[in-house]
Amino acid sequence: MASTTTCTRFTDEYQLFEELGKGAFSVVRRCVKIPTGQEYAAKIINTKKLSARDHQKLEREARICRLLKHPNIVRLHDSISEEGFHYLVFDLVTGGELFEDIVAREYYSEADASHCIQQILESVNHCHLNGIVHRDLKPENLLLASKSKGAAVKLADFGLAIEVQGEQQAWFGFAGTPGYLSPEVLRKDPYGKPVDMWACGVILYILLVGYPPFWDEDQHRLYQQIKAGAYDFPSPEWDTVTPEAKDLINKMLTINPAKRITASEALKHPWICQRSTVASMMHRQETVDCLKKFNARRKLKVRKKISSGSTESSNTTIEDEDVKGMINSWKGKITSDSLLCCHFPLLFPSDVLLFLCLFILSLARKQEIIKVTEQLIEAINNGDFEAYTKICDPGLTSFEPEALGNLVEGMDFHRFYFENGVLSYWITFKIFPSVLLKASSRQLVDLIQPCQLQKIKATLLTCSYYRLSGTPLPRYNALLRSQKILPCYR
Repeated sequence: MASTTTCTRFTDEYQLFEELGKGAFSVVRRCVKIPTGQEYAAKIINTKKLSARDHQKLEREARICRLLKHPNIVRLHDSISEEGFHYLVFDLVTGGELFEDIVAREYYSEADASHCIQQILESVNHCHLNGIVHRDLKPENLLLASKSKGAAVKLADFGLAIEVQGEQQAWFGFAGTPGYLSPEVLRKDPYGKPVDMWACGVILYILLVGYPPFWDEDQHRLYQQIKAGAYDFPSPEWDTVTPEAKDLINKMLTINPAKRITASEALKHPWICQRSTVASMMHRQETVDCLKKFNARRKLKVRKKISSGSTESSNTTIEDEDVKGMINSWKGKITSDSLLCCHFPLLFPSDVLLFLCLFILSLARKQEIIKVTEQLIEAINNGDFEAYTKICDPGLTSFEPEALGNLVEGMDFHRFYFENGVLSYWITFKIFPSVLLKASSRQLVDLIQPCQLQKIKATLLTCSYYRLSGTPLPRYNALLRSQKILPCYR
C-alpha cells in the first residue's frame, strides 16, 4: 500500500542508480528498496523550484496515483517528502513505448491491435470507475512492463489527470495533446470522461494504419478538423481493415460526447471481446512501415524541443492554469533583446479593444518576458518627457510627418509632441513572437500592473504618428498596413 511520510528519509530506504528520464523540475532514476532488493523507478521532484500551484499539482498527481491499482497502470508504491525534494516511487517498466515495440515485431495484425487497445481500455475503465480522467492519453504514455513477448501495456503519466464526481461535466481547463484533444475541449465546452475515449479512438486509428486521423502542420487547421470530426478511411490501407474495427473507431470518434461510447461499452464491442473470430489475423506490413515514420516524426519533434532549451514534449499542451501562473510569475524578466517590435502611433487614451493572443509554443527560453514596461506607458500617459527619455534608447529611430516622412534618429521630435500635446496614442506590441497586444495606453497599463513588472531600458524600434486632425499621408498608411497596425482617427 502506498504511503506518504515526511519522517522517513528516502535515502534510508532506497538506493539510487542511473537516470531514466528528465523533466523541467524532476528526474526519474532507477532505485532499489534496500530491505527487499525490489527495483522501482523514483521520480524526484525539486520542490524548492515549485510554485504554490505546482505543489497543488504534485499533491493531486500523488493522490490520484495512490488511488489507482491495476495491472495496466504504472503503480505508485511510495510517496516521500524530504527537505527540498519529493520522491514518487513507481513500478519500474523496462519495455519501452508500445508503439516502438510494435515496429520491432516480425508479425503485427489487426488482432494484435485489438489486444493492445483492450489493455488501454481496461486501464481507462479503471480510471473512470474511480472518478479519474487522464486527459493526456497518447503513445508516449503507453508503456510495456518488460521486453518479454506479451508484456502488459501500462498507462503512465497522470500529471494532467483530474478527479470528477460520477459523470460530472465541467470546464476543467485546456489540457492535453493537440492531435488527441476532443472537440468539446477545443470548443471549451464542459467535459469529462468522454475526452479519454476520443483519445482512445485516435490511438486505435493509428494502431491500425500507422498514421493519425487528424493531421495538419498548422494547429488551427488541425483543430478545425477535430471539431468537425473530419476523418475518413481511405483506400487502399483501410480496405483490409474489418468493418467491426471501423465501427469501434466511429463510436469512439463521435463528436457528441453524450453519444460517444464509454470504456466499459467498448470492452464489450465484438471487435474486442470476440477478437479471435472478428479481427483479421493478416500481417499488416504497411501499418508497421507507416508507424516507423510516425514514431520518427514524434521523436524528431521532441529532439527539436530539447535543442531549443525546453524540457517539455512538443506534443503536449500546457494547462490553462499553467498559462495563468506563467503570466503571474513574469516579474522583471524582460530584456531589451526580447522586445521584438513596438509601435507607438498615437498619445492619450483611445477606446480600442485589447486583444491578447497567447500561443506560447516555447515555454522555457530562459523564461524571458517580452513585454514593454509599465513605466514607459505611464510616462506617455502623464506627458512626462524626462521619464520617457530615461526609459527609451536615445538612438531610437522614427518616421515623422514633420520630417517629410524621412527616418530620423533621436528624441527631438518626441519632445515636440510631448510639449505640444497634439497627439493621441494607441499601441500595438508584438512580443515573443506569439503574443500580440493591441490596446490604448491606459488599457495596457491596466493589463501589466498586476504583473508588477520592473523597469528596464526599452528600445522603440519604430514610431509612427497620427495628427489629431486630417488623414495620415499615404506612405504612412502603407507603412502601417505593412506592420499590421489598424488606423485610428480622432
